[in-house]
Amino acid sequence: MVLHYDIIVVGGGHAGCEAASAAARLGSRTLLVTMDMTKLADMSCNPAVGGVAKGQIVREIDALGGQMGRITDLTAVQFRMLNRSKGAAMWSPRAQCDKSRFSAEWRRTLENTPNLYLWQDTAVELLFGQRPAEEGRPQVRGIRTQMGVEFSADCVILTAGTFLAGVMYCGRSHAEGGRAGDSASHGVTESLVAMGFEAGRMKTGTPARLDARTINFEILEPQYGDENPSKFSFSADTHPVQNQLPCFLVYTSKKVHDILRKGFGDSPLFNGTIRGIGPRYCPSIEDKLNTFADKDQHQLFLEPEGRSTNEYYLNGFSSSLPWDIQWEALHAIEGFEDLHIFRPGYAIEYDYFLPTQLHHSLETKLVDGLYFAGQINGTTGYEEAGAQGVMAGINAHRRRMGEEPLVLARDEAYIGVLIDDLVTKGVDEPYRMFTSRAEYRILLRQDNADIRLTPIGYKIGLISQKRYDSFCKKNRLVESLVAFARGLSVKPDEINDCLKSLGCDAISQGRKLHDLLMRNNVTFDLLSGVLPKLGDFLREQEMDAEVVEEAEIQIKYKGYIEREKFIADKLHRLENIRIPADFDFHSMNALTIEARQKLTRIRPATIGQASRIPGVSPADVNVLLVKFGR
Repeated sequence: MVLHYDIIVVGGGHAGCEAASAAARLGSRTLLVTMDMTKLADMSCNPAVGGVAKGQIVREIDALGGQMGRITDLTAVQFRMLNRSKGAAMWSPRAQCDKSRFSAEWRRTLENTPNLYLWQDTAVELLFGQRPAEEGRPQVRGIRTQMGVEFSADCVILTAGTFLAGVMYCGRSHAEGGRAGDSASHGVTESLVAMGFEAGRMKTGTPARLDARTINFEILEPQYGDENPSKFSFSADTHPVQNQLPCFLVYTSKKVHDILRKGFGDSPLFNGTIRGIGPRYCPSIEDKLNTFADKDQHQLFLEPEGRSTNEYYLNGFSSSLPWDIQWEALHAIEGFEDLHIFRPGYAIEYDYFLPTQLHHSLETKLVDGLYFAGQINGTTGYEEAGAQGVMAGINAHRRRMGEEPLVLARDEAYIGVLIDDLVTKGVDEPYRMFTSRAEYRILLRQDNADIRLTPIGYKIGLISQKRYDSFCKKNRLVESLVAFARGLSVKPDEINDCLKSLGCDAISQGRKLHDLLMRNNVTFDLLSGVLPKLGDFLREQEMDAEVVEEAEIQIKYKGYIEREKFIADKLHRLENIRIPADFDFHSMNALTIEARQKLTRIRPATIGQASRIPGVSPADVNVLLVKFGR
């Protein structure tokens, strides 16, 4: 029995699985400690991956060499590209998954990953040691489990999800637990608080699960997947989903709302029982009724949990109201008159740790070798957790090897935006990624995640040579198609009929294909049937839809992309001006008192990071620039 590992990952959720997979594949002997090996990467809430901004994150995880996108493709039952009617920066992939297969595929993946070992148990204490006296900093030494086993490691990645002192609420009833059917974890919070970490409480919730046999689907509005579905992974090893299952739209009513309001007096959200902060952008149904009191109807989404189950998830109906109130209200929804539920909804309150206590590598500032990832940092969502997990796994391995941490900039990835927001701004509610959080949305599109991040994944060792060669081939094809479009002249008599049919102005003289493609509604696909030279080129080069789409986006958004790159490059100068780790901000009287306090607490590494801290004004940034050089 081996008791020492290079890296220990505590928690088998989406963050923990990505962290363990990345660390082991990079070469670190890794131990993943989880309460239940049958629930690895369990979809505790909705059975879906992706969505607005979240889909971009999953594509980035995949481009770096993570697993979430690949496993989503292998287990999807429906795929939709959201926001297709908007610009390419807003396109966001989303897939419904077979919940049980998703977890099973993660387990199969982890059990067959070299250097990765599993241990089913609960961590109850973190073990610490002291660094040499001249350094004077504590260092993580390992963990102690509920079974009394002590494992030691150079690094520990804590991905505890909602399990730290978790309490579930349904009306006035409550019970300890990290989710329905699983016990809470105690001891880890106490270990960390004793070391000086600052903890808080957050809240999330989940809706009732419904029995499909008792739903009248004939009167519900179906929501189908894309006619020609795409996929998440850039790898050629996965394929778009076949035989898609529909979701369904259902609606609440004034009658439903009146029933729900009868239970407000017993709601732990309203009677003071729950003090944790809930997610503003994914509220419970009772929160919706309070916030939007003038609305008599709310749209809900009925989502299948898999191909071989009758269980359905009612997205938008999270609740902690008494079970009988939930039951009565659900039966008042059209199509649910004879409904049977598998279990009612409930809320869960749990410990988290303020993420301003982390470096951008996700290593803690108080203890060397200790990393936090996932909901323990105040985030919500599988995608946000997976992104933190893969970065923590990469950086724990790089720390062991004496290498600089991998930190993605805000103009490189949504993952960079996510981590920078957590570390520099902190959280006052569960953090969820939105496209509006990114300043460089045109650069951070879902289609170009591989262009942005696959070279990085290859350089650090997570992307195989075979996959990198495939990526390079795709890049060459995109570049050749863009060059072909720049070089091909199109005559008026070849194109004007097509342009008129699209509602575009005709041309009076020859134009380059590149210029024509910058018009709305003009696409390679349409023109390939009109311009023989284009059609022949696409066939000869065997260009697939992904290559053509990428080239088209680069052409149509060229001006916007170049402008955003220019702005990002200008702001990079602030990221390159470093602040000494031990600098005394209180000695700078020219800074405001609030800025001195915030800078001392958060300890930004650069002026760029300092500029994004709430409470640090432009005037304060100018003072720092004068101090540390322009």
